[in-house]
Amino acid sequence: MRILGLSAYFHDSAACLIENGEVVAAAQEERFTRKKHDERFPREAVKFCLKKAGITMQDVDHVAYYEKPFLKFERLLETHLAFAPKGLRSFMMAMPAWLGEKLWLPQVIGDELGWEGRILFAEHHESHAASAFFPSPFESAAVLTLDGVGEWATASYGVGRGNQVEILHEMRFPHSLGLLYSAFTYFTGFKVNSGEYKLMGLAPYGEPKYVQAILDHVISLKEDGSFAMNLEYFDYASGLKMTSAKMNSLLGGPPRQPESALTQREMDIARSIQVVTEEIVLRMARHVRRETGERYLCLAGGVALNCVANGRLLREGIFDDLYIQPASGDAGGALGAALAVQHHFLDQPRVFKPGGDWQRGSYLGSEYTAEEVEADLAARGAKMMRYDSLEAMAERTAKLIAEGKVVGWFQGRMEFGPRALGSRSILGDPRVADMQRRLNVKIKFREGFRPFAPAILAGREAEWFDLDRPSPYMLLVAPVAAKHRLAVTEAQEGELSGLDKLRIPRSTIAAVTHVDGSARIQSVHEETHPAFHALIRCFDKLTGCPLVVNTSFNLRGEPVVESPAQAYTCFMRTDMDVLAIGPWLLLKEDQPAWVEKENWREQFQPD
Repeated sequence: MRILGLSAYFHDSAACLIENGEVVAAAQEERFTRKKHDERFPREAVKFCLKKAGITMQDVDHVAYYEKPFLKFERLLETHLAFAPKGLRSFMMAMPAWLGEKLWLPQVIGDELGWEGRILFAEHHESHAASAFFPSPFESAAVLTLDGVGEWATASYGVGRGNQVEILHEMRFPHSLGLLYSAFTYFTGFKVNSGEYKLMGLAPYGEPKYVQAILDHVISLKEDGSFAMNLEYFDYASGLKMTSAKMNSLLGGPPRQPESALTQREMDIARSIQVVTEEIVLRMARHVRRETGERYLCLAGGVALNCVANGRLLREGIFDDLYIQPASGDAGGALGAALAVQHHFLDQPRVFKPGGDWQRGSYLGSEYTAEEVEADLAARGAKMMRYDSLEAMAERTAKLIAEGKVVGWFQGRMEFGPRALGSRSILGDPRVADMQRRLNVKIKFREGFRPFAPAILAGREAEWFDLDRPSPYMLLVAPVAAKHRLAVTEAQEGELSGLDKLRIPRSTIAAVTHVDGSARIQSVHEETHPAFHALIRCFDKLTGCPLVVNTSFNLRGEPVVESPAQAYTCFMRTDMDVLAIGPWLLLKEDQPAWVEKENWREQFQPD
């Protein structure tokens, strides 16, 4: 039984193929088209999934889409009527896409795929819930989804058991934790549906001075975590902006202009909404635990990518353990829709593996053979050395990292989800305090305040962090262990404010320690990524440090690289020192001069 799952037409379109309940392939369209958050039909991702399985559409049994467009259109109409005549402009702007494409999805999808069979539709939050529970290591668990908005639901909870996820309750538009966080993302000058990570990363630089104002005026929060938004402060339900003029009065001025200088106000706003978000998540989790009695919790939806809130949720001990879908945003809806059809529609038994999750490290994307890599790089005149054993490649690369080199690391199957987890990554030495600034400014060309994540050998987390379990998908933030922290005096803290706090090293692994002493952790397992594990193991042998800096292999505004050609181009455009790609190792000083006729910086808009 083969099921093709799809998410598309809003943002982060993706495709996923499952066969007899096991995932064969999954990928986001943006990786192939080079358009970040590409919302178009996932033509290239579908092509990849079919190629990986060695089949054509004629061999697929069912096609599943991740939400129900008619219910979504109903919400659009009712919202317009509720606010009319206000909102006419935004309504009219949305209509062409709906009347031309979104209302006719069965026909549109059928035409795109050359598929004459029936298209099956799961609900948006059903897809998120299925993507969280079915791959999880839990036989039974509570499920909590937190998102912007699907059809009507913005959050839901339920219980997963056997081959069913039963949704018990949902919160509805316009009241939404995802939209609340996105509204503050907009207000602080970052791009909605993209800059939420930046808002989270900016929060530790600020003080929570607006928390009470948000709770007093912007939302009405209940003990169970549900809340009502005061729509006088927002514009998204009927206008073209996220917030209204009333929010300006509350937060001391208009929204920050994108790309303008960050001030202490934006940092304080970021910290405040992060505190409010964590409080909502904790109240919801306590309520879900009380209502379901379950010991474990599965999370999905865009808000589940807030790894700071996830870390707090774990430390509070409300549930014994968490499983967070690594592709928690809309891309993961493709996986969830396929699983919902497999289990809810076809009533097939769940593939359950006690003790480990089903997603195999989320290494579900494309890969290239050594011969394909060689042919591609040779055609570009690249100078490279071959290492025929994994250990030899790992030893050489680890030595270069220990010497302070920045390494582009392209190994194995591409990751499914927003995080690079050691297949399409840029790596560095976490002990070098200057590495964070160097990576941000000279390699990624992005804002200097953004933190980097440590990738650590699984099983060694507790030696370096206040974390007693693996975090395979970089979705948990925890404090750096006290024995590795460096003392920071009150005088030092008092002398510096805002982004200047970056000048104080907080630990012996300063490059991966945020200004609040925390880190966003990825545990690396030998079973799921032997090459990455071998590299870190060799680095540990050389240095006594079982972790490296891991950030995604891309430039600001560019999707993570998918192919050897994209990896080489990114390597040559930046100050990266080394490229380790399959069995091939390239040093920057050996490469021919890099010349481009066009200004490549204009290809990718800042995100």
